Amino acid sequence: MAFSSSNMFLQIILLFCLITTSLGTSRLTESTQQQMAFQYHKGQLLSGKTPINLIWYGKFTPSQRAIITDFITSLSSSSSSTQQPQPSVATWWNTIGKYYHLINSKNNKPISISLVNQAIDQTYSLGKSLTSNQLIHLASKGGQQVNAINIVLTSSDVTVEGFCSSRCGTHGSSYISKNTHQKFTYIWVGNSEIQCPGQCAWPFHQPIYGPQSPPLVAPNNDVGLDGMIINLASLLAGTVTNPYGNGYYQGPKYGPLEAASACPGVYGKGAYPGYAGNLLVDLTTGASYNANGISKRKYLLPALFDPTTLSCSTLV
Repeated sequence: MAFSSSNMFLQIILLFCLITTSLGTSRLTESTQQQMAFQYHKGQLLSGKTPINLIWYGKFTPSQRAIITDFITSLSSSSSSTQQPQPSVATWWNTIGKYYHLINSKNNKPISISLVNQAIDQTYSLGKSLTSNQLIHLASKGGQQVNAINIVLTSSDVTVEGFCSSRCGTHGSSYISKNTHQKFTYIWVGNSEIQCPGQCAWPFHQPIYGPQSPPLVAPNNDVGLDGMIINLASLLAGTVTNPYGNGYYQGPKYGPLEAASACPGVYGKGAYPGYAGNLLVDLTTGASYNANGISKRKYLLPALFDPTTLSCSTLV
């Protein structure tokens, strides 16, 4: 089972449906936020100490890999006070803890994630055109499958089934083997810089559809990687709160709106279609961001649905 929780292309299409009928891609009105029927479907969440394993497929530079690894390390609250000025990536991630506090279950303890392993496949061992099954195959090579989140990241010259046309990334779960009921969770995110930045790297690129506002300057000066951060953040939030399709979500099971995708296109207060919201701006580079990470990194992260206030929560 896989969920495309970070599909900006579909979100843009759906956005205009929201304006006239129901859901949209880039922003939710305040009244719509308050009416969300966000529910817990009694399933298990990812909990406790959870390793993250990265599988780099294709060509990424060391500086590009550092953008991702610094983001994942920044999610840990232990690095918040000394290394991350506020608003921080760790503070953004702490909102996820509210989902666990609403569940009275010994099996759903708050999650603590850490980066453990990285595998680099620069030889394109499966070719430059991947199917969904091949993504799962790559994810299964991440190691520590039962208790880990295995993340496949594909470079800008790799095409993936459904990429750009229906999704920018996916999360899901799969059985470890045919002879066990144990599952592992996985995430895939593609670099859209060459193929579809207007669909999967907004607001750092002019959108294909909808209101045409000037693109924002990417905080790490890499439209493709900064777009990947947005999608990865959204999918991580969906993975831990709805890992097996019976956790927290709104709407149909096979097309759910999850912790981040329930707030599509909202990055700061005052967001509306074509406008990401009131964001922080780096005075030196002119880049827009809403979260500080380790190593003086800056990131733009999606709003998260707050299950206690029934509204989309932003850092700024």
